[in-house]
Amino acid sequence: MGKATISVIIPVYNNAAFIGQAIESVRGQDSIGAVEIIVVDDGSTDGSGAVARGFSEVRVFERANGGISAARNEALAHATGSYLAFLDADDRFSEGRLRIMLEALGSNDAVLGRVVQFRDDGWASEPAAAPLASTMLVTRTAFDRVGLFDEHVKVGEFIDWWARAQEAGLTYSQIEATVLLRRIHTTNTGITQATSRVDYTRVLRAALERRRQQ
Repeated sequence: MGKATISVIIPVYNNAAFIGQAIESVRGQDSIGAVEIIVVDDGSTDGSGAVARGFSEVRVFERANGGISAARNEALAHATGSYLAFLDADDRFSEGRLRIMLEALGSNDAVLGRVVQFRDDGWASEPAAAPLASTMLVTRTAFDRVGLFDEHVKVGEFIDWWARAQEAGLTYSQIEATVLLRRIHTTNTGITQATSRVDYTRVLRAALERRRQQ
């Protein structure tokens, strides 16, 4: 397989009902060069991996359940793209997202867009800026300079990564375009991993400690 322009990384854990829509939202993107879709099945028991394997162009890898950070890191080991994009299995990219973000990147290391939250009953929020892995496009070189996601963090893993990115001096821009449609439902990670919310505090304390040591 040749080198991709953008690697889209989708970790999945028991989201068979939604992952097909996530993949379709990537497949429907404008042509902006070669896009590879990498799905890591993080120990699902509901057939999520089988749904992903139903798309011939998707590269699917399986691992024992270790959380979203571990699944993303597994995907990164296989990614060939010069740019990285992340998508949770229950969400969707907006139309034209990859082209818009690649064009907006310019000489920066990363670009972030806006998110619309929605429910399947038809409710949707207004677009808002949100520091999420799934609202970011980043160069692989810049990502590697920051390092992998912390696999010990179950909730707030991107807060930790983004704090390290700022400490590493990554340059970025925030655009007004909506780039992510984030589904709100009863099995969102923030709900199912509620007992791990102490990770938020630990992440913030670690970031403050690193800054004090600089």
